[in-house]
Amino acid sequence: MKTIQDIDVKNKNILVRVDYNVPLKNGKVENDLRIRASLPTIDYLLKHGAQKIILISHLGRPNGKNTPDFSLSPIVSTLRKLLPNQKIGFYPLPNSNEKIKTLPTEKIILLENLRFDPGEEQNSSDFIKNIITATDAEIFVQDGFAVIHRAHASTDAVKNFLPICAGFLLKKEIENLQKILKKPEKPILFIIGGAKVEDKRPLIDKFVKIADTVAVGGKIAADGYKSTNPKIYVAKDFDEDTAGNKLDIGPFSTGKIANLIADAKTIVWNGLLGYAEDPAYATSSTIAAELLGEKQNATTIICGGDTTGFVENLMKSHPDLNYSLVSTGGGAALEFLLGKKLPGLEAISS
Repeated sequence: MKTIQDIDVKNKNILVRVDYNVPLKNGKVENDLRIRASLPTIDYLLKHGAQKIILISHLGRPNGKNTPDFSLSPIVSTLRKLLPNQKIGFYPLPNSNEKIKTLPTEKIILLENLRFDPGEEQNSSDFIKNIITATDAEIFVQDGFAVIHRAHASTDAVKNFLPICAGFLLKKEIENLQKILKKPEKPILFIIGGAKVEDKRPLIDKFVKIADTVAVGGKIAADGYKSTNPKIYVAKDFDEDTAGNKLDIGPFSTGKIANLIADAKTIVWNGLLGYAEDPAYATSSTIAAELLGEKQNATTIICGGDTTGFVENLMKSHPDLNYSLVSTGGGAALEFLLGKKLPGLEAISS
């Protein structure tokens, strides 16, 4: 896979696909982890003499319509705080081949939400070509790991127009995930939670061939998931609400998973262990997250949207927690681990 370090970026206009699909509240960025994750690539381009850096991203699901609630405008103020010495511009998506006339005035520009135009999700060559022409882009850097499993204009069609390489975030994600598939240090533990057994069964079936133990919690365990495979541990006790709903795994099962974490050298966690939206039923997930974040000399990977979000929020109040990888792309990470083809990754390798 060609990376940003393999390409001469000096005096070039660089189009960078980032993942700024971040939570917003009252028009402000609630969690800037994904924005900060893009900084190593941006800093590298600045230090190595890139002429212009054009950032493109999506936010939410505006379904091809200009929807103010999904505007990337709140991202700009966060970027300006993180990059205080840089001029950063913000511009609408170009709808023709005309140049963005004010492009020369800023070193970095962010374009409006890609998904405001239906061409992004339609994998439209015309759509991405308009962006390339309007910005005079000469090189494309794919750093939006969370979207590489989608065949969209900014992950797939772009390969027809520009040389492509991977940014540092994408490189980090792939390298850490490859460790799991190629040379994981034993013992290997996969922790699987969540709600939909039909989504998780392929993961369990895949991971049980790799892992020493697969620990199953969450609603799928509460709903009675069973296995006769001795490598699969399914939570046996649960904390219930007054109506008898099993909303978290209980102390015995939490202790069992804690012991498995203590012994393991490679750990992948996907899916919350309880109904963690309610703090009363976040106990097991919090314990697992803290144990993983405090673990020394081990590979610890967090993937899956809900799990990643939970850990990101916990890290705000526990900044000392440290993980090998808190994946920015739940779906992409899982599809990579399952061996599925990822259009955005194939575009780099083609």
